[in-house]
Amino acid sequence: MGDHTIIFAGPGERIEITHKASSRDTFAAGAVRAAVWVMDKPNGLYDMQDVLGLKRL
Repeated sequence: MGDHTIIFAGPGERIEITHKASSRDTFAAGAVRAAVWVMDKPNGLYDMQDVLGLKRL
């Protein structure tokens, strides 16, 4: 369903963080959560940081 890897690389070394999803169910749950969250919000531009409460003021 999806493999995602972030690579932080420097001279002679690298760190990799990998996420592997074996089902689309997780992505669907996130989409439903975002739709419920945005229902009572005014028009604007939002992202998943807003939905998850991760934005700093």
